[in-house]
Amino acid sequence: MTEQQIALAPTAPAEYSAFKKALQAAFALAVVSGVGTIQDGPIPSDQDLDLDQAMTAKGAVVLNIMQNGQVAGGAVVTINQATQHNSLDMFFIAVGHHNQGLGKQAWFAIERAFPQTAVWETVTPCFVERNIHFYVNACHFRIVERFKDPDFTQEVSHHPNVPDDGDMFRCTKVMRPDGGQFPPA
Repeated sequence: MTEQQIALAPTAPAEYSAFKKALQAAFALAVVSGVGTIQDGPIPSDQDLDLDQAMTAKGAVVLNIMQNGQVAGGAVVTINQATQHNSLDMFFIAVGHHNQGLGKQAWFAIERAFPQTAVWETVTPCFVERNIHFYVNACHFRIVERFKDPDFTQEVSHHPNVPDDGDMFRCTKVMRPDGGQFPPA
């Protein structure tokens, strides 16, 4: 797999429904691999306003991750033009596209697409070890905080196998002015 096979494309508002369904399927797979089964609907739920808010927030950019012309995942980033302290709000590789190195390639494509970024920030549930490994070891983020997210606790409270402690990691990645990571990997 070469990086030329990965591209980013804006997600049109008409595609948001399909984007959400693919994200929910990918998140369900992550939860199942972390804790077992999901019995009561998708995560995030169809009624979850956080996802809709993330996709329509000021500075939000909704992206399809493309592999050979086909949607293989997606991301929602929020770009703060004033500070360039930007956030990765949602990131997923679609079911059927895992274990091909696409996540790492897609993340670095996002970095290249926003070269003025000073700092990237994201959060991930503490119980999803695959995400922690991905952000820290593959993408070179650093865990800077562990905190409780009451919104996450409420979202998963009806899923009996998902830890509802709301423990999340906040991760950051400081970038160099030339667009590279700091310190270099």
